[in-house]
Amino acid sequence: MYDDSDLPPVPVTRHPRDFYLTGRTTLFAARCDQRFSYCLHVPAGHGRDAEPLPLVVIQHGTGRTAVEYRDAFSEFAERHRCIVLAPLFPAGLLDSEDLHNFKFIEYRGIRFDQVLLEIVAEVGERFNARTDRFLLQGFSGGGQFAHRFFYLHPDRLAGVSIGAPGRITRLDPSLPWWLGTEDFAERFGRAPELAAMREVAVQMAVGEADTETWEINNPGDSNWMDGADAAGLTRIDRLRTLRADFERHGIAVRFDLVPEVPHDGMGVLPVVKDFFAGLLPPQPAPGAAA
Repeated sequence: MYDDSDLPPVPVTRHPRDFYLTGRTTLFAARCDQRFSYCLHVPAGHGRDAEPLPLVVIQHGTGRTAVEYRDAFSEFAERHRCIVLAPLFPAGLLDSEDLHNFKFIEYRGIRFDQVLLEIVAEVGERFNARTDRFLLQGFSGGGQFAHRFFYLHPDRLAGVSIGAPGRITRLDPSLPWWLGTEDFAERFGRAPELAAMREVAVQMAVGEADTETWEINNPGDSNWMDGADAAGLTRIDRLRTLRADFERHGIAVRFDLVPEVPHDGMGVLPVVKDFFAGLLPPQPAPGAAA
């Protein structure tokens, strides 16, 4: 199991520019659309002349805690020599009451998958990241986005960690979007490519105590469809349904039910880090000769 408790504090660079462009960066407006922003952790000493580093994308949920997730991955970024990107998709776009826009990929003409890919391209250019394939993790609303992004862009992912989504989309063309993938190709311009999806490492993670249902069984709300509860009443049940759906289609899944953890994104991060650590290039142990 991944353990970062023995790591020293992240070194601080004193040059003013480096201070904001390495380590825990400031928030940057996205070039493609300045309604969106992102922050990073860039490992100490990494620059434009170095070998490009792997990219890990951590997608926030409804609470938009992008900075907190970035901070939780800072030591991981240093240990594994990877760049961690945390995009921020604000609530209230085009509708001040909306909380859920990004979770379903498209919202009132905004394609959040394309926004993320544009941000990834920008980070690759500005911060010397390897962007042909990257790792993607999301929890709760972020888990909703992550598995739907996977349906669209398996060719861009080396691995995906799907954490406790309250609403799932099955690979079932007999069910309407977003319960299933009926009219998926017409809606998004491409159908799920199962062969490509089978090549991506997949984790599903949920807390063993994630049993509250008040937020995910809400008929009449903007993020509800009749039939959503057919996948189960709790997030655990729904994630198990998604796992069975993936496995029926030949997509292997590592399933982590984390003991004693409720609906808490930070609580599942140890298993996510363990999963991602196995997908990144190995690094020398702290103190070992290079």
